[in-house]
Amino acid sequence: MRQLKKRAQFLKAARGRKIVRRGFVLQAVAHNEDCDLGPALGYTVTKRVGNAPQRNRIKRRLRALSKEFAEKFDPNFNYVLIGRQEALHEPFNELKKNLARALEKIHVERSAASHAIDRKSKS
Repeated sequence: MRQLKKRAQFLKAARGRKIVRRGFVLQAVAHNEDCDLGPALGYTVTKRVGNAPQRNRIKRRLRALSKEFAEKFDPNFNYVLIGRQEALHEPFNELKKNLARALEKIHVERSAASHAIDRKSKS
């Protein structure tokens, strides 16, 4: 899986869809890059969350989490996982459940939202 490294990639993902969970925020945006490369992931934790060792521990937990769900990420999307303070103490199984639900919701939400817009425009 590729890793997002440039600030512009993170900013573009911030304009995409967002799912907020207790331990993290998942952002996703479709990319127009070659799909053979697969999805790209970025990880970020702000200084408000804690000191450097705490932030690094959260990022390690998010990386381990994303490795377990590698096949669930859509190859047409770039993702950013933003770590929150709760990710430090949240049981790993809870983080796994939350990421599974977030991945389902982030891709279903688009089609549901487009149906709602279609219904409004027909009225």
